Amino acid sequence: MEELINKIKGSITLSAEAEEHISSISKVKAISKGELLIGHGQMVKNTYFVIDGCLRSYGIDKNDKEHTLQFAIKGWWISDFIAVYTNEPATLNVEAIKDSYIIAFNTKDLDEIHSLFPEFEVFQRKNLERHVVSLHKRIMNQLKLTAHERYNVFLKQYPEIEQFTPNYHIASYLGITQESLSRIRAEQLNK
Repeated sequence: MEELINKIKGSITLSAEAEEHISSISKVKAISKGELLIGHGQMVKNTYFVIDGCLRSYGIDKNDKEHTLQFAIKGWWISDFIAVYTNEPATLNVEAIKDSYIIAFNTKDLDEIHSLFPEFEVFQRKNLERHVVSLHKRIMNQLKLTAHERYNVFLKQYPEIEQFTPNYHIASYLGITQESLSRIRAEQLNK
């Protein structure tokens, strides 16, 4: 909990009462590598804050090919936000790609916190702004950058993730084949 409280306090002044309320509506959970937090088609009621570990959200196309949308490492939030905000069944899966510790929040409880503690709305808005910016950068990178350039951006954003993430997850995030990823890595080693 301390990790999240410190992150919130980095953006806003948080009263002891607000801190206590946040603790009361959250559940710290240990999840194992491979465990699904959200499955395609289910109704999504939770948003997750990563204390430690790594999760990913991904969709599966009609040919059963996985497409990784997001990796969430320490200090990041993850969910199927489309499902959360439209109240529709999940189109994404969210799974742990290594043993992780997370804080689960019921999204209804998070929404209600704004009326109890209006200062929290600033924190949530800043989180959403960062998330939108991150997604826009990712979309523009997919459109404008070469696979090699996208891989370099990925390494800067997730410097240690290759140690525990299967190549096919990274390739699906970059929008390339595993063979292309291997070729890019080999070219970088030979420089």
